[in-house]
Amino acid sequence: MGVATFTDEHTSAVAPSRIFKASIVDSHNLIPKLVPQAIKSIEFVQGNGGAGSIKQINFAEGGGFGSVKYQIDEVNEETLTYKYTLVDGDALIEGLEKITYEVKFEPSPNGGSTSKVTSKYYTKDDFKLKEEDINAGKERVLGMYKVVEAYLLQNPLAYA
Repeated sequence: MGVATFTDEHTSAVAPSRIFKASIVDSHNLIPKLVPQAIKSIEFVQGNGGAGSIKQINFAEGGGFGSVKYQIDEVNEETLTYKYTLVDGDALIEGLEKITYEVKFEPSPNGGSTSKVTSKYYTKDDFKLKEEDINAGKERVLGMYKVVEAYLLQNPLAYA
């Protein structure tokens, strides 16, 4: 088994606590409303959102994926950190055992935030990741992040 680690950083004009609440804590309610053409629903199939909970994302038809499940490993509203593991679903292509993610939101000097995302891809045997597969996944996540950010900028009292 091998492990490939990637780290990305994004900046936003939105305060870290607001974007954390919207994109992490309340994602199951907000994201399907903002991008119904991509996400049909997000539901808890086990637990209520804390560590150990399992969340399922059901994608809209025609998007290439049916659903994915991930386990929440940690959600900390004080440190604005979120850790989760993709454990099942269409995005877990053959050759991947699991993918873990660690997300941290920090204040930036301009009053906005910086988000740091570390993803670790655990491969089976001698499987080699394709850069285009990784980049496609990153683009989907960044796209949802930008939609949430735009919503928060247009609605300055939301998640305040």
